[in-house]
Amino acid sequence: MAVIIKNQKEIEYMREAGRILAIVHEELEKFIRPGISTLDIDRKGKEIIDSFHCIPSFLNYEGYPASICVSVNDEVVHGIPKKKRILKEGDIVSLDAGVIYKGYHSDAARTWAVGNISPENQRLIDVTRESFYEGIKFAKAGHHLHEISRAIQKYVESHGYSVVRDLVGHGVGASLHEDPQVPNFKPLGRGILLQPGMTLAIEPMVNAGRYEVWWLDDDWTVVTKDGSNSAHYENTVLITDGEPEILSIRK
Repeated sequence: MAVIIKNQKEIEYMREAGRILAIVHEELEKFIRPGISTLDIDRKGKEIIDSFHCIPSFLNYEGYPASICVSVNDEVVHGIPKKKRILKEGDIVSLDAGVIYKGYHSDAARTWAVGNISPENQRLIDVTRESFYEGIKFAKAGHHLHEISRAIQKYVESHGYSVVRDLVGHGVGASLHEDPQVPNFKPLGRGILLQPGMTLAIEPMVNAGRYEVWWLDDDWTVVTKDGSNSAHYENTVLITDGEPEILSIRK
């Protein structure tokens, strides 16, 4: 495993990529409403990214055909935007996106309500987001990677939900996916020792039911095996000498 430590110039590029991506998510949250298609969301997201003269990280990445991964209800991640997939009142929709700025990536995901949603769906979204913040309490130099994983899993399971095992977070930088993998569950061992300059995409994927998932025939869209809803929350995080810096949220 070769974990890349970023220098100050690289970190500045990633800060700007993260700032732009935060704006993309803020604008897409305002755009979401019943009656629009998932393709509308993708087109809007690309329009915003293009306005900053940046490149969508996901477009054509390993053949993925869109700029924004749009996943609805029981779709965990990597949903392909479609003209005929129309959002309905009460849906939840997960948006995963990345921005390339001067050769460096940011990566972040959010799950949003479509109109008025049930208390159960809102709780799933809230627990998923809060599990990220529980995890990054340990995203500090001197801690081990799997302390993040353990904290996420403990928080999620304490609320009766499950964390997806077949998909994990990752390092991010000049490549969209770098070492190390960042599980949302505690594997064997402590994981690597965290050091300043590491940049991680920490991304709890939380199912209302069981953790098992499968892939649809498009080879991209991941859905819960039991049909339960799923939520996703992700940020690009910089390890520092002190508190972690979330690069994909505007200060």
